[in-house]
Amino acid sequence: MVEFIQLLINGILLGSILALGAIGATMIFGVLRFAHFAHGDLMAVGAYFALAVVTIFNLPVLVALPVAMVLTAALAVGIDQVVYRRIRRVQPVILLISSFATALILRSLIQMIWGSSNQVYATGIQMPWRLGPFVLKPDHLLIFAAATGLVVLVHVFLTRSRMGKAMRAMSDNMNLALITGIPANRVIMWTWAIGGALAAAAGVFLGMDTRLHPVMGWTLLLPIFAATILGGIGRPYGAILGGLVIGCAMELSTLVIPGSYKPAVAFAIMVVTLIFRPQGIIKGAA
Repeated sequence: MVEFIQLLINGILLGSILALGAIGATMIFGVLRFAHFAHGDLMAVGAYFALAVVTIFNLPVLVALPVAMVLTAALAVGIDQVVYRRIRRVQPVILLISSFATALILRSLIQMIWGSSNQVYATGIQMPWRLGPFVLKPDHLLIFAAATGLVVLVHVFLTRSRMGKAMRAMSDNMNLALITGIPANRVIMWTWAIGGALAAAAGVFLGMDTRLHPVMGWTLLLPIFAATILGGIGRPYGAILGGLVIGCAMELSTLVIPGSYKPAVAFAIMVVTLIFRPQGIIKGAA
């Protein structure tokens, strides 16, 4: 039972990271109707932006987090304006291939600028906290608290701001939203900015929990897509739920299978969801 609860705690932490990545991915799909394969590499770029701020200015990583989010949001908007805007009305498969090429370019830039070796935000040994039989790293509490705060901010933005309501309207019914006069280009730019910012946060939190390496976002892309599909494509709240479920399932699976097979658990959940409930837990976009 102790091992089960410890793995459940680890799963909630992983799920909070996946949820942040999945929210951005599902918002992009909900508004633009294509799967962004470069989303994981945006996470990695955000993590390395934070590393640059930490290294150059000798600041704590949580202080560097907002800077990384702003820079990644600007990068995401720039990629959309330079690449995707020009081919937005072509067949979705062209956008898909373009996003895959963008992912390769971002990963190569990371290797060219920061190198291909593993890096960390802070050196030294961090002593864990022991709460009875359970072990927690201080960083884990910071990650969970910050992720929760960002989810709350996204909720407030989507439910209280005019732009958030416009984004939800375009995700629900794009044609009807356009007829009512919603500014599509502004909504698309805000979608990319928020998706990029949340991807950066997920990348930074993943780097705090593990290490930074150029393929860190790519390795997490499958669980993020699994969380997006499980929660309901185009549904931010479903992405939060899907991220927590996938994260807990991946960690708890180590009770019966080797840890190296955790990504296969996310893949299996995604396949089962597509077969038996393709609309997801919360009915997603068609």
